Amino acid sequence: YGHLEAAGLTPAAHDRRPAPRAFPLLLAIGILDSATRMGFLLFLPFVLTEKGASLQTIGLAMTLVFAGGAAGKLACTFIGARIGAIGTVWLTESLTAAGILALFPLPLDAALVLLPLVGVALNGTSSVLYGSVPELVASERRTRALSIFYTGTIGSGAIAPILFGRAGDVLGVWTALVVVAAIALLTLPLASQLRSALPR
Repeated sequence: YGHLEAAGLTPAAHDRRPAPRAFPLLLAIGILDSATRMGFLLFLPFVLTEKGASLQTIGLAMTLVFAGGAAGKLACTFIGARIGAIGTVWLTESLTAAGILALFPLPLDAALVLLPLVGVALNGTSSVLYGSVPELVASERRTRALSIFYTGTIGSGAIAPILFGRAGDVLGVWTALVVVAAIALLTLPLASQLRSALPR
């Protein structure tokens, strides 16, 4: 529970009832995080193609993102234990947005170097969010809360590519990618609200 206590997400065993607003805020963060991840993966091949990437290079790029994502889930477990769940959301979502925007001016080779780091930030948040769900609801509602959280985040991941695809057609790939970065940043005020909603 170390990372949860540091964020104010104290275990139910401490006789503190979870704040009513806490779980909806966590769910909203999870939905936006999932949408960001799918939006980035949707547009990445187009971005790399415009930078001159071949089909093989795009395949390598996706592998780098996924490898970084696997490392991010492990790394954020340790990061969360040190700076808390809320701090981890701020760190990973800020780095996600910064990494997405950093792709704009970079040449292809530099972009490939950056992608594993983007993958770390892009996928790291979810492990902390999932782990926080049981601590933000009463014990008798945890199974239902987890099912809602999974449905919300997976549903967001399914719907987001459709919406982003339409945005890409209307706005262009690069502008739509800015929208993806902006959605990542929308999690930050929600995380601040979550901190204030937690029991002291």
